[in-house]
Amino acid sequence: MALDATTVTAGAASGAPARPGLTLQRFARRRSTIAFIMALPLIAVIGGLVAWPAGYAIYLSTLNRRMTASIGLENFAILLESETFRMVIWQSCIFAFSAVVLKALLGFWLAHMLHHIPTKGQRIWRGMLLLPWVVPPALSTLGWWWMFDPSYSSLNWILNAIGAPSVPWLGEPWWARTSVIIVNVWAGTPFFMIMYLAALKSVPDQLYEAAAIDGATGWQGLRYVTLPMMRNIISITVLFSLIVTFANYDIVRVLTNGGPRDLTHVFASYAFQVGVLSGNIPRGAAVSLFMFPILAVVAFFVLRGVNQRNREMA
Repeated sequence: MALDATTVTAGAASGAPARPGLTLQRFARRRSTIAFIMALPLIAVIGGLVAWPAGYAIYLSTLNRRMTASIGLENFAILLESETFRMVIWQSCIFAFSAVVLKALLGFWLAHMLHHIPTKGQRIWRGMLLLPWVVPPALSTLGWWWMFDPSYSSLNWILNAIGAPSVPWLGEPWWARTSVIIVNVWAGTPFFMIMYLAALKSVPDQLYEAAAIDGATGWQGLRYVTLPMMRNIISITVLFSLIVTFANYDIVRVLTNGGPRDLTHVFASYAFQVGVLSGNIPRGAAVSLFMFPILAVVAFFVLRGVNQRNREMA
């Protein structure tokens, strides 16, 4: 064996080509190569379910209504000239950012409360609070639609019982937008809660003990210990929720169907109306693609902040 190794080394030093078997073994021993091979199935799934549909949507957005000829960026130009679509952009941004902020705040508060409950009781509360996130959105939105219905609204019945006037939940634009945000916050808050609860449990108790010895109050411990330790998970959770909220379709479709007067449409529901109901698939694809630059900018800054903090900690 020693002779073989010496011979191989001498051959390599003299410029002789390495045997294919040894080259393949070195290639297979690299961790990066093994990781890439193991990730190939996931890459194939992402390519088939994400990359190919996205590329096909870009192609569709460049076609005319009959999908017989390319018209370049004309669909995008027509949309930007439409007052209705400009209103959809504004409504989508208001809906997404306000809903995500509310979900993040409520989720953090619930996670902080659960973190201080004993383990036995915590399991029960955790299961109960996860129900809104587990129930299918279309089904839970139907329940909310019944509660908001002007004729049978249970919420208005409660308001009338305490002497307050009825609220046109789905009849006026401002209240309709508020109703859509309420349902989205109700369904999405448990996701933030469970993510933040896991992050809170990963914060070492020694840090809180050291802060208490230094005379830090509860608010100071939250500000200088908890939040800095959770910044990365908060950023990633907010980014993920923002992407999902921007693409939300079922809540608007079931609750308001974009009304009244198209004043609650978001990108997904308006893309469905233009592309499927109106039969203009290329323009509907162009509507859906308008989300990409907004989310790309947000993702760039969020991920850059996460990378900077990781480098500082390393």
